[in-house]
Amino acid sequence: MATHAVLRADDLWAGYPGTHVLRGVNLEIRSGDAPLGIVGPSGAGKTTLVRALHGQIRPVQGTVTFNDRPVHRLPRREGKTFKASVRFTSQDSLTVTDPRLTVARSLGLALGEARKAGRTHATSMGDLLDAVGLPAGFSTRRLVTLSGGEKQRVALAAALATRPEILVLDEPLTAVDPQSRVNLARRLAGLLAELDTAVVLVSHDLELVERTCREVHVLSEGTFVATGPLGELLGDAEQHPTVRELAEAAPLAAQRFR
Repeated sequence: MATHAVLRADDLWAGYPGTHVLRGVNLEIRSGDAPLGIVGPSGAGKTTLVRALHGQIRPVQGTVTFNDRPVHRLPRREGKTFKASVRFTSQDSLTVTDPRLTVARSLGLALGEARKAGRTHATSMGDLLDAVGLPAGFSTRRLVTLSGGEKQRVALAAALATRPEILVLDEPLTAVDPQSRVNLARRLAGLLAELDTAVVLVSHDLELVERTCREVHVLSEGTFVATGPLGELLGDAEQHPTVRELAEAAPLAAQRFR
């Protein structure tokens, strides 16, 4: 790709009328970066951060920029580039409006979108399904017949099909069983590296984050309070109280990381 996508938050304060949920967050993601995790307790501001990065809410103070332009007011052409370059996938990303739509058709539309944007790649539909732990024969299934976990996997495959430079995953696999999430982390790593896609994984699933991301930011009360490899953070008794709470809430995971 000719240019590198850069999504950046500088001294980001954001929230809702009368409430500052985020308080001075700084974050930079460049295409090709190693996967980055963001973890924290409920109410820490994770969803607000994702919405601000997406341009769905406007900063109260500071900026969120894509290639140095504010994401909440990108001109039309640059807005299209942003939409193609930066993909956001959440636990509810796959909305089925046509009961006849199949998995193959859904992924075919995404691959077609990549071609139109000049983002073609050699990854086949079978490769995409394999990356999310689904058999090739799954392509004939209609979306309306899928379970919640299967829909989340297909949504992730569709996002990968567009070959984004940055992929922001907000609790993308909540309906997938824990063991399958671990297997998915292994499968996805190779394809993400091949596509040179930077990933931001926002999740409460510490094992998924640890297996996917070299480094994490811990978000607490709207600000990052710790940064580093998750295993090192959880194993440090002198860390921030929120880090200790995360370790105590997932004792088996914390023990494995030490």
